[in-house]
Amino acid sequence: METNPKIDSLQLMLTDLRTRNESIRHKAAFKGCQPEFQSLVSRLIKQLENELSQEKKGLRNN
Repeated sequence: METNPKIDSLQLMLTDLRTRNESIRHKAAFKGCQPEFQSLVSRLIKQLENELSQEKKGLRNN
């Protein structure tokens, strides 16, 4: 499969979001917004997964 910078960046962002970053989670918990933070992370992951899927489909159709 040929390289695609957008696909690479989406995959890297998803990996980063799925990695447990303790310092950021600690700040969210300290501010009392851990559930809201986790909800945003989950929504962003879904959105990025959809975009990644569309990019891969577009690459296959070319």
